[in-house]
Amino acid sequence: MSRPEIGLQVFVLDTLDPHGLAAFYAALLGWDVDPAATDDDWVQLCAPAGGGLAFQRAPRHVPPSWPGETVPLRAHLDLAVADLDAAERWALRHGAVRVIGPNSSPTFRTYRDPGGHVFCLVAG
Repeated sequence: MSRPEIGLQVFVLDTLDPHGLAAFYAALLGWDVDPAATDDDWVQLCAPAGGGLAFQRAPRHVPPSWPGETVPLRAHLDLAVADLDAAERWALRHGAVRVIGPNSSPTFRTYRDPGGHVFCLVAG
C-alpha cells in the first residue's frame, strides 16, 4: 500500500483566550486571521505557504511550568529567524517573555507567549 497524501492543516494551541493569543501570533508572524475559520472559541491564522496556527478555547487549560516539572511541556513551536536579536526585540515588544532554561545555546532562545505556551526563536 502506498502512503496516502497527508499534510498538516494547522497546529492548534489550547488557550483561555483564543482571540488574544491569535492577536499575539498574528503580530509576531505577520499572518492574517482567517475570518471564515473564526468564532468565539476558535481563531485560525493563515501561513503564507499554507496551513497555519489555530487557537482553541480550553477553559481548564493550564500552561506548562517548564523548565519546572509541575505541568510538563508537551510541545512547543520553533520559529526560524534570520536575526535572533531583532526577532527577540520584536517578540518582547508584542508580549513574549524570555525563559532561561537548562539548555542555553547561541542559536536559539526560549520564550513564553501571553498564554504561557513555550516557543523558541531559532537562528538559521
